[in-house]
Amino acid sequence: MKNLEIKDFQKLLNDDGSLTAIGWARFPYLEPNAESIRIYPIKSLQNLRLKRWQYYAITTPTNFFSFTISHVGYLGLVFAYVVDFEKRTYHEETINTPFGAGVELPKDSSGGVAHYEKGDLKVLFKTETDNIRYIDVNWPKFGGIGLKANLKIVIPKNQESVVNVFPFEKNRFFYTRKVNCMEATGVIEYDKSYNINPENAFGSLDWGFGVWPYKSAWIWGSFSTRLHDGSTLGINLGDKIGNDPRVTDNAVILNGKIYKLGKVKFEYDPEHLEKEWRIKSSDNKLKLTFKPFMVRLARTNLVLLKSVLYQIFGTYSGSFTRDNGEKIEINNVIGWIEEHNARW
Repeated sequence: MKNLEIKDFQKLLNDDGSLTAIGWARFPYLEPNAESIRIYPIKSLQNLRLKRWQYYAITTPTNFFSFTISHVGYLGLVFAYVVDFEKRTYHEETINTPFGAGVELPKDSSGGVAHYEKGDLKVLFKTETDNIRYIDVNWPKFGGIGLKANLKIVIPKNQESVVNVFPFEKNRFFYTRKVNCMEATGVIEYDKSYNINPENAFGSLDWGFGVWPYKSAWIWGSFSTRLHDGSTLGINLGDKIGNDPRVTDNAVILNGKIYKLGKVKFEYDPEHLEKEWRIKSSDNKLKLTFKPFMVRLARTNLVLLKSVLYQIFGTYSGSFTRDNGEKIEINNVIGWIEEHNARW
């Protein structure tokens, strides 16, 4: 079934809270007008169900660094984690702030500031333009030694991203933008100083805005890499989100251009996530194996919010075949797959 492409600027929601469009886009065309959310008779309660986040990840051959500012309506969560691929270790810390006190998030994915600061601790994401962004982190007690990041993130000009509007029932929805193959430059300081540059690292953005059902789940797979000829290649894969088969999270991003995929099948052992995964698109253009080498487990168990997230790191191998028949080989590219189940 063909995906629905959105090509025009418009508001995300009608006045009655229904979606103006569902489907996918190459750029963030839709304005996330939160004031039109209609899920409760009492207007002041609407934002208690709204979930928003901005998540940045930096992947290098040896490490994964992630920084997030989020607000799930009744709770703000600010977290960071550092993964060491060589030692097979990770460290993560989270700040929970009731009703999102102190959390600032921009209206959309293309501009503004995301910010949390308390004492010496600061997490700041600043969008100068949609293509130029800055990450400034100072987390003095992180891991007992402190974590700092000063990064410039650039989305190459005219690069397309994976933008989706997923419908749920009863005026619930998820509007998301994911950006692969971002150019990252700067320094991250943790157990040592890591010099980040476009030759050794890629940045990724996961931006989300939506009103989810209380019980939710997703699978999300991603990587960014540079091919032997200098071309950039990214994938974004997903499953279990929404209730419309015409809307998928699946795409290949080659030199900044989106090649949209339909349904993708994930074959894996849910009891043994560390075993090999097999991934294939319904049109057979994408065929991958994913070989895990470590698993990060993140649990949240609060009164209203309970979640279990497994982030599996591993290597992708396989191929992608373009419409003209050209086959692009993918060999041992480091990436991840998330399996997430939540009540939130």
